[in-house]
Amino acid sequence: MSSAPQLSPLEQGYVPTDEWPDVTVMLDGFGEPSLPHSTALEGDPIDVRFENGWTIRHTLSNGEITWTITSGDGQGETGTHPYRAVEIRPGVFFIDFIKGDGVKSHDVTMILDTADGRVTVADSGFVDRDGRVRMHTDILSGRVVGTGEIEPRARSSELVGKRIYYRYSPTEHYEHIYLNAGTFVWHCVRGGEAGLASADPIQVFELADGIVILHWSESVMPVESIVTIDLREHRSIGRMFCWDGPTLDTVHLPFDSRFTVLSDVPYPTD
Repeated sequence: MSSAPQLSPLEQGYVPTDEWPDVTVMLDGFGEPSLPHSTALEGDPIDVRFENGWTIRHTLSNGEITWTITSGDGQGETGTHPYRAVEIRPGVFFIDFIKGDGVKSHDVTMILDTADGRVTVADSGFVDRDGRVRMHTDILSGRVVGTGEIEPRARSSELVGKRIYYRYSPTEHYEHIYLNAGTFVWHCVRGGEAGLASADPIQVFELADGIVILHWSESVMPVESIVTIDLREHRSIGRMFCWDGPTLDTVHLPFDSRFTVLSDVPYPTD
């Protein structure tokens, strides 16, 4: 990355999309996540039943997760991969791993609440869209076997009207402006993408008191992101998954941040 001084937002201007850098300019600046990896789930298998008919057994041990489809389409399929787990709040975990290689790879993120057994999975992968390599994320709802019926998480409007300033590292700062329940604007204030901004589609789901799950798909760059936003602790935990345009190499970027709510303005009702 360049060490040249960067312009402040007061000096920055519009950057046309054909002048945007490759997505890999973010990697060095984000660095390693600051929150520790949790091994609290290692030990007994976790069987999760999903709304599409799958039951998948997950066994976490020695920094790896082994998944096995025990019922449903693909029964018997299995895989073992390194994983990252972060305890969002006591008993609530963000678990993330990569399976497959190249354009056949998937980034699987599982958000598990051990108190009620509810599970939300974001499965991001590559698709051919009109002859172009793009990305797509499936959101799946599940529940740990024996803890109750599957209850998909409700959509949330908790972020609407908020402007939040995220500090992912000392050098990478972004702001989000949440326009409505399905659209936000992101803007890089400082870092490798300084001055870049875009309006993109989002999905927001309830997770716990003061925490939401945010998924977004970028419309310009081939990026899929899933993140938990803790409005009480002012902390986010997430990942980005994408491909590098020139090489078609996959890019996996785990992150966390501290943030400041710059404003929270309700829309007029008249």
